[in-house]
Amino acid sequence: QVQLVESGGGLVQAGGSLRLSCTASGHLSSLYALAWFRQAPGLEREFVAAVSRSGGYTYYQDSVKGRFTISRDNAKNTVYLQMNSLKPEDTAVYCCAATERSNDYLYTKEYEFDYWGQGTQVTVSS
Repeated sequence: QVQLVESGGGLVQAGGSLRLSCTASGHLSSLYALAWFRQAPGLEREFVAAVSRSGGYTYYQDSVKGRFTISRDNAKNTVYLQMNSLKPEDTAVYCCAATERSNDYLYTKEYEFDYWGQGTQVTVSS
């Protein structure tokens, strides 16, 4: 069993940066592919970024490419989302997810994930 806890959210002005962290209480290591999702008020949850088990592959939603970077530190059981050049439309609750699927692959669909964090609020003011 893995529990995921996000941190690092907050209020930032447009153009600013935030770094989100997601730490696993269990054994994250290289057994899990990871991703970040977000949900804005009144909208469905959407995929943001993914990293493979090995950390060698990453994938991003088009709207965040070039601005967000996902990374992982297996020694610290933590996955990060560095968010630069933030825009008001990035405002959402961001949550991380982990999957036990065994391939060194990128997963982007909600049903592919086994564990979810509670989320952290990111608010970008204009």
